[in-house]
This record gives sequence, structure tokens and C-alpha cells, in this order.
Amino acid sequence: MAPTKVLTGARVVLPTGTVDDGRVIVEGTRIAATAPDDAETADLSGHWLVPGFVDIHNHGGGGASFAGGTAEDVLKGVHAHRVHGTTTVVASAVTGDLDFLARHAGMLAELAQQGDIAGIHFEGPFISPCRKGAHDEQLLRDPDPAEVRKLLDAAHGQARMMTLATELPGGLDSVRLLVEHGVIAAVGHTDATYEQTVAAIDAGATVATHLFNAMPPLGHRAPGPITALLEDERVTVELINDGTHLHPAALQLAFHHAGAERVAFITDAMDAAGFGDGRYMLGPMEVEVADGVARLVEGGSIAGSTLTLDRAFKRAVTVDGLPVEDVVAAVSANPARLLGLDDRIGSLEPGKDADLVVLDAGFDLVGVMRRGEWVVDPQLG
Repeated sequence: MAPTKVLTGARVVLPTGTVDDGRVIVEGTRIAATAPDDAETADLSGHWLVPGFVDIHNHGGGGASFAGGTAEDVLKGVHAHRVHGTTTVVASAVTGDLDFLARHAGMLAELAQQGDIAGIHFEGPFISPCRKGAHDEQLLRDPDPAEVRKLLDAAHGQARMMTLATELPGGLDSVRLLVEHGVIAAVGHTDATYEQTVAAIDAGATVATHLFNAMPPLGHRAPGPITALLEDERVTVELINDGTHLHPAALQLAFHHAGAERVAFITDAMDAAGFGDGRYMLGPMEVEVADGVARLVEGGSIAGSTLTLDRAFKRAVTVDGLPVEDVVAAVSANPARLLGLDDRIGSLEPGKDADLVVLDAGFDLVGVMRRGEWVVDPQLG
């Protein structure tokens, strides 16, 4: 068994607040309350120590796709995000042929059962052609509960979330079906009115898929889904904090109205994340990435992102001016709670997995630990 590690000197962000000159004890794969006399010590003075990041909406990275790649591709993408601090990731599919999605879900389910990913998120095909974004309109369909059930069955209990345009025929019944099976129903890629969104939340929807993006803008006579999703305490709102998908004022609006406890930062990353500019495929759609911004070759719609959560974290603190504790909630505690995994991950507490990130004084990532092993070793002493 690996020797106990004691990480000392850092500013440690705990659920109760930030502790200066704190320490975290790692015994095996878990965080421990006490350390033996012969424990190894690493001095992290001048650094921040925060929980590992949890990404509930991610399509790939490192040149590899979660949405259409092989098991090897998925593992490559997982590693690409892990070195950027994401110690837990849900693999997101994109709109495709229903039979293909079912087969692909079976492969992803095996990886989830092995602990490589934290489950599957189906984004499409049950979304609105009016707000399709980077999804193939020819493959979109109304959310028939029987077809929703087909995908859930194919996921062998590893489906964690499904994004729906709940105003479409079958939408509310599909939300209820997801809730019955313990799967998060998310409102997104939707053309719903305010009233239709309220009905979806009352039926059990609890997440807003990348709030503001791929939905009607907020209007003073037609407040639309944004208002309904922000005002309801049952809903957690996803935000893509890359400086492209959202104006900083929109981010501040979301934090002001939802509060830090109802925000989850996501990447919505595609395979270009952590890899570079060029041409890629997002499902069946060709994407051009230039200067880190992904857009469809045909039509020019934004097509996911090239974001990693360490960049979202740094931007939230240094550009948006958010308190570090609020950002930790958005990248770790809140998504962990949504997944029902907050007994194991999402905060630095004894008994939980030793998943943590070391940031320097400027909030650049210098270390990542997953289940007690350094993925990126800070080598600071």
C-alpha cells in the first residue's frame, strides 16, 4: 500500500470555507482524518488546494470523441481532461441514429461500470429543430417515451442525464419517465415558452442544459425558458464559461438569480479540447476550430467548446471576479450532488475519494490527484 501523504501549507477550500495553511491527508485512495508519524509530506505553500472537478456535460477532448469514438478514444479523451483537473466526467452523446446511439451507449456503459466515466448524458436526438445548434436536423425526433426507454435500457443503468426539448410531443411524459428511472431530465435545445418550461420543471426537470445557449433569449413580454429555469430553486443551471458562449454579464446574472449553489460549470467540450485548431467531427457534423472556437463548417453555428475546467475556474476568479468558494461549488460540489455522488466526491472531507487539484497563486493548474495518485505531480517538495 502506498504511504500516507500529507499535503500541507496550501489554502484549502473546504465545504465550511477556506483554511489558510491547511492540510489534507491522503491514505490509499481516500482522504483521511489522521496521519501516521512516517507519512510523506508535500509542502504546497503559496498554492490553492481544491476538490477535483466534475464535468457533467462533455463530448470529448485530446483529439478523441465520446460521442462516436471507440472505447480507446473515450479513455484518451478522459485522460485529456483529467490532466486539466477533471477527475470525474460524464460522457455526452450527440444526436445520431437511434440504433447507433443505443449501441454506443452499451460501450459507454461498460466504461462507466469500470469507473472510467461517471455515466452517460444523451444530448439529442429529442431536441427542437428551431434550436438545434450543432445537431443534425435530419436525425432529430420528438421525445417518444418508448424511444427514450430504448436508450435508457441500452445504457444498462449508467444513463445519468438526458437533454430534451420538453415542449415537443411526448416531452413531459418523457421527463416523468426519466425521473422514474433516476435519470436527470434537462431542458435544453428548446424553443419552449416560459409556461411550457414551468410545466417541465413541475414534471421533474432539474437541469438547464447550457443556460442561455440554444434557447430563446429572455424577453420582457415573453420571458421564455431562461427566466423559468433561473427562478426555480429545483433547477441547477449549466454554464459554459469560456468567454465565447456567454457574456460576463450573463454569467453574473445567472449567479445572482440562481445563487452559487445552483450553478454547474461545464465544458460542453468536443474532441479539439486540449488538442488544437483544425477540422473535427461532432457526431455526423463537420466542425472547424479556429483560435480555440468551434463552429460548424456549414452554417457557422457554435459547436460545443474547446474548454477545460481549469480554464473555466481561472476565468471565473480572475475575469469574472467570483469568490473562489463559489467557483469550487460550481466545478465540484454542485455537479457531484446532481450525480448523486457527493458522498464520494466533490469536496475535501475525510472518507471521500482523494480527488484534488493544486492551483498556483494565479490560479493556473500545477497538480492533479485522482484517487490518491498524482496524475499531474506538482513536485513542490
